[in-house]
Amino acid sequence: MSETTVSETSPSSTSMETFSYDDEVVKKFIIASVIFGVVALLLGVWIAFELAAWKLNLGLPWTTFGRLRPLHTNAAIFAFVGNAIFAGVYYSTQRLLKTRLYSDFLSNLHFWGWQLIIVAAAISLPLGFTTGKEYAELEWPIDIAVVVIWVTFAINFFMTLVKRRERHIYVAVWFYIATILTVAVLYLINNLEIPVSAMKSYSVFAGIQDALVQWWYGHNAVAFFLTTPYLGLMYYFIPKAINRPVYSYRLSIIHFWSLIFVYIWAGPHHLLYSALPEWLQTLGMIFSVALWAPSWGGMINGLLTLRGAWDRVRREPILKFLATAVTFYGMSTFEGPLLSIKSVNGLAHFTDWIVGHVHSGTIGWNYMLTAGIMYYMVPKLWNTKLYSDKLANFQFWTSTIGLLLYIMSMWTAGITQGLMWRAIDEAGRLKYPNFVETVVQIIPMYWVRAFGGLLVLIAFIVMVYNLYMTIKGAPKNVPAPVYKAPALNATPVDNHGGAHRKLEGLPMLFSVLALVAVLVGTAIELIPTIFSPQYVEKSPHIKPYSPLEVLGRDIYVREGCYTCHSQMVRPMPSEALRYGKVSEAKEYVYDRPFQWGSRRIGPDLHRVGGKYTDIWHYRHMMDPRSTSPGSIMPEYPWLFKKKTSYGVLSKKLKVLNALGAPYSDDEIANAESIAKQQAAQIFEGLKKDGVQGSKADKEIIALIAYLQRLGVDGKKLEEEMAYEK
Repeated sequence: MSETTVSETSPSSTSMETFSYDDEVVKKFIIASVIFGVVALLLGVWIAFELAAWKLNLGLPWTTFGRLRPLHTNAAIFAFVGNAIFAGVYYSTQRLLKTRLYSDFLSNLHFWGWQLIIVAAAISLPLGFTTGKEYAELEWPIDIAVVVIWVTFAINFFMTLVKRRERHIYVAVWFYIATILTVAVLYLINNLEIPVSAMKSYSVFAGIQDALVQWWYGHNAVAFFLTTPYLGLMYYFIPKAINRPVYSYRLSIIHFWSLIFVYIWAGPHHLLYSALPEWLQTLGMIFSVALWAPSWGGMINGLLTLRGAWDRVRREPILKFLATAVTFYGMSTFEGPLLSIKSVNGLAHFTDWIVGHVHSGTIGWNYMLTAGIMYYMVPKLWNTKLYSDKLANFQFWTSTIGLLLYIMSMWTAGITQGLMWRAIDEAGRLKYPNFVETVVQIIPMYWVRAFGGLLVLIAFIVMVYNLYMTIKGAPKNVPAPVYKAPALNATPVDNHGGAHRKLEGLPMLFSVLALVAVLVGTAIELIPTIFSPQYVEKSPHIKPYSPLEVLGRDIYVREGCYTCHSQMVRPMPSEALRYGKVSEAKEYVYDRPFQWGSRRIGPDLHRVGGKYTDIWHYRHMMDPRSTSPGSIMPEYPWLFKKKTSYGVLSKKLKVLNALGAPYSDDEIANAESIAKQQAAQIFEGLKKDGVQGSKADKEIIALIAYLQRLGVDGKKLEEEMAYEK
């Protein structure tokens, strides 16, 4: 694993080559990662405080929880973690393959293209340009840019693999290969969409199809963006930091192949007790539980590499971060399968327990490992020593305490929510019929979570300062080191070590087999659901949204309402009592994107249509506490001032019609006038309830139209079926 080691060959057969590494692009990705890390964590802390104190939403459209939460997740995943991945992959790949990156031009195109994508996301998401699909909110022009830059990364990586000077590829490279190929497949399929305008599109999938594809993507974005590349980094940086080989080569083989095969099947565990077909839910649960084995195999391999060196772990900040990261990886990959068991999921899903689980992984695993590899790379790249071990230790303990506060508060909040939602008294009635009762109960935990997150942010800023001072104190104008190694065709072929060892000398075949391992589960899960008519069954009772309701739905998505509300009544006694009829798959055939949600900060809305009057919704959006005392929902005053945009309505209906919504040519051609007519009817009713002024053309009217439609057709379907019986 030494960075300057050359392969042993006989002098007569050795053709030595001189080369240097492209570390400038690695430095750029490091700097970008720490800058965006501050931004991502600052956003996370801010939205955490917004839940504890709703006034921090500030009454502005671009500062609400619903718009900032997607920005936080995208900044954390793609800006902070993404840049760290690219830095670590480019640093380790060159040294493992003993060659410079294939193209300096592609490396720089990758870096600057990725940063422009991040900037585009930072501008578009707060402005409300979103697809409404978790971790995939970016609209179609930015999606195209992501694909172009990812292909650039892939070409640069695989061509570097081709020109390598090391015949066999090390385990870290296996995980990089799986990451690059699988993320490409995930992103392309999940983001199949038809543009409506410059920053608006509709998914080609609807209802349960969209839900399955989204969580196949969403779960595996965690698997193949937040996990597999970091496992590759773990396999490189832990042995380098401790200066010894990885504990078990055989275990690394089992870990890799079992993980990439099993992981791809587990997405449906996000949709348990939903309208998704039962066989898919069961399949997702089984493979999620099966993930325990390969995940813990990786954790054991990482921790046992540190065996016998625990005194160094206690003393050296780098090892402290790396060991803690692997420990949290083990903890979160134990908790994930646990939460995928149906009985546990029935309690935990939609609660803050899931939020605690997610952050034990992202902060405990990604943040901690990133800190460790940054502290390893920066002194080496700038040819200096770390500025301060004391600051690194301060960062470690502060971030660890902050993370523990975060996790424990969310465990407490989540279990409290789950138990209160399902509590039924002896008479068969809900003990807590008012949803706000559960919200009020957990606000203290929101404060604890927010201050825990603040400690993590402070610790990260300390790391930024430590790295800055390290770089500032580095010697200037030091020439890049030059290395010598034999050409690939001069290195001997290793015929020992078994079939897998030979496969490691055939990286393109290795890549194909890795892709096949991923595609097997993908095909079995997606193909039946996408192409079988039974999963897109249309009922004459379920009508497509009216033109005004389409506009209202787009406003709902724009404001990020899905970040706080679900639209899925699960088959549980407490849910039927609280929300009404259990949701059915056929009710969602015109929903693009699906809006089943992943969290309930507010109540489920699938049966909200007709439950309240128009004036109730009007007042609720103006001041939620006027209708729901104790609510932490922000106010939406701009909806009462901003005019509804009818301009592209006909085009929206045309696209939706092409995707299966049965709009007539007349409805498409006259969509604007039809929408305005419905808006006028709603406003006439509001005027009778005392609303003054000219509001018929405002966005609040379109949103009310959409909310009043939710679940209405399903209720009619139930009544019709009861009548027939």
